[in-house]
Amino acid sequence: MKIVVAYSGGLDTSVLLTWLKETYRADVIAYCADVGQGDELDGLEEKALNTGASKCFIGDMREEFARDFIFPMFQANAVYEGRYLLGTSIARPCIAKGMLEIALQEGADAIAHGATGKGNDQVRFELSAASLAPQVEVIAPWRQERFREQFPGRSEMIAYAEAHDIPIQASLKKPYSMDRNLLHISFEAGMLEDPWYDGTTEADRDMYVLSVSPEEAPDQPHYLQLLFEKGNAIGFQCEGQDDLLAGLEDITAEGERDGYALLSPYGMMRVLNTLGGQHGIGRVDIVENRFVGMKSRGIYETPGGTILLAAHRDLETLTMDREAMQIRDSLIPKYAQLVYNGFWFAPERLALQALVTETQQTVTGEVRLKLYKGNVMNAGRRSPLSLYREDVATMEGGAEHAYNQDDATGFISLNALRLKANARQEK
Repeated sequence: MKIVVAYSGGLDTSVLLTWLKETYRADVIAYCADVGQGDELDGLEEKALNTGASKCFIGDMREEFARDFIFPMFQANAVYEGRYLLGTSIARPCIAKGMLEIALQEGADAIAHGATGKGNDQVRFELSAASLAPQVEVIAPWRQERFREQFPGRSEMIAYAEAHDIPIQASLKKPYSMDRNLLHISFEAGMLEDPWYDGTTEADRDMYVLSVSPEEAPDQPHYLQLLFEKGNAIGFQCEGQDDLLAGLEDITAEGERDGYALLSPYGMMRVLNTLGGQHGIGRVDIVENRFVGMKSRGIYETPGGTILLAAHRDLETLTMDREAMQIRDSLIPKYAQLVYNGFWFAPERLALQALVTETQQTVTGEVRLKLYKGNVMNAGRRSPLSLYREDVATMEGGAEHAYNQDDATGFISLNALRLKANARQEK
């Protein structure tokens, strides 16, 4: 039997790889999608092979993840339950896509994942597999009683790893789990399972990876301008932008336009993450409703996504028709729910995306933001496709040709007609 296992090199997947090989007497192939984990991938292939994998594939999906998953989702302004920017949720279908491509390439009988039977990721992986390669079997060890009996908690997994000489980062001192990608990093489990636990104190500052605390952020605000084209950020401009780009060795500007450095979607996310992290932006501590029915607590860092969402929404106020915006906004909860619940490849999400994409045709222009101690403040927006007319909106006189205030009398009378009729009803 040949199994492709989703592998990150962390505690859970390292134990899982060895367990699958022993239990199924299988040829186990490790797969890791590079979706922006950074230095977490260092030495991953060697570790996988030493742990027992026959092969290890690391798929570079960073650009695809940004272009085909993050950016379309942010065009929809998708936020789950009003607070969660869906960092883990949107990565799972991307990872599943890459893993299934390897499974088909290698002629694997099954794929396996380390998602627990209590979480959302099991659903996201398996619904993606059902959509993309329904003929491939999915193995979910956490839903097998024998696996749970052997590993009732993280302590047993740590002991198993130590017994099998598997190097791990997790420890009994810091048992919380971390999941990182280009959009965010999440922290769950351990002491965070207590919803009253305060994760903002100095004692937990070492837990955070992508951002400084707002208290440690610079005392001076930093201005940033973003250039958008049809709903996507394509360039940035700020003080020190050349030095910033020079410090990000994995990205290169694709050109220049009116002082803006033009970047690919991946490059934009890298820049925004860096700037947002420097200013303590994008931290959120939430209790959310999982798809399987329970509530869970997590802490997230989403610096770049928080900036991108604020900028995108601001430009839409200038360039997007009111009724089109209201229809799109009414669909945000549904769109976010589909992403969260694992239906990225489902026909209903694709249909919603078509509507969203149409609404973005006029979302072109520039946005100016002020970043300061955890805050993203809107500081200006302009567009060649702006729907705003100063001569219509002005409070000053002299523009009666653009807007005749007398017209409002009839407008109000017609809208008041049904209200007056309702008031005369005998109740």
